[in-house]
Formats: sequence, structure tokens, C-alpha cells
Amino acid sequence: MATVTFKGIPVQTIGELPAVGAKAPEFSLTGSDLADVTSGSFAGKRIILNIFPSLDTGTCAASVREFNKRAASLDDTVVVCASADLPFAAGRFCAAEGIDDVVTGSSFRSTFGKDFGITQVDGPLANLLARSVVVLDRDGTVVYTQLVPEITTEPDYDAAIAALA
Repeated sequence: MATVTFKGIPVQTIGELPAVGAKAPEFSLTGSDLADVTSGSFAGKRIILNIFPSLDTGTCAASVREFNKRAASLDDTVVVCASADLPFAAGRFCAAEGIDDVVTGSSFRSTFGKDFGITQVDGPLANLLARSVVVLDRDGTVVYTQLVPEITTEPDYDAAIAALA
């Protein structure tokens, strides 16, 4: 288990993020069109997993906007924005915001949160995903992770992008 905070309140996660240098767990999420979004869908590409509790919060929405802006200039890289939001909500958000350079995926019917160790097990947002970033190379090896210590703050975008170099 790892500990983060939500507005200063300690929150436990179900496990730990995968270690840098380790092979990332295979994942399956549900896209806004209800199709599977899997690690296999992006074989041979670098993947940035932008993981967060819900698009219905300002910080989560900001992270999707920022990664969308940065993703436009990344070659051979896909940004997957993962949350427990229903796929319809993610689709609506992206359509309303003009977001089209990231892929959204819902963990609502998968073991994604458990597999990556980031499901919150207690606190006000229990069962939602803790804010984190995982960057994978073309072979699915973890090259960077960040479990954001305070859920209400944005991730380190620069460090995530720099990990691709």
C-alpha cells in the first residue's frame, strides 16, 4: 500500500505503482465508444498513462487538457487518460472541450486500478483511482512513475514528457 492525501487527509491505495524497469501490467479499459482500450492496442508505441479520480473535478480536467495539448507534439506516443468515470462522461467532456489528442479509458469494469496499485481503499474518494502518471516505452517497460502525493494537485507534466527522451 502507498499513502497519498486528499485535502490533507491520508488515503491508502490498494498497492504500489509498478517499478521503473519492470514490465507494466497488461491493461484493459473501456473507451468512450464502449470499445476496449488495451495496452495491446498501442503495441510499438510509447504510452503515457494519465490516471486520476474523475473528470468532474477541476484538477483532473486540467490534467486532461494539459496532456492533450502536449500530446499533439509527441511522436509515436499515445496519452491514455484513465479514470473510473463512465465512458459516456469522458466522451462528453472531450467533445465539449475539443480534446482529440488523447484517448480516454474507464476502469469501471476492469482490474486496472488494482493491477496498477492505485485504487483508493479509503477516504472520501474510496474506490476511485489515485492521481498518478505511468510512462511506458515501446516494449511496455515502465520508464517513469509518479504517484502524486496530494490528489488535488496536478502531476509533473515536464518529468513525464522528459522520461520519453
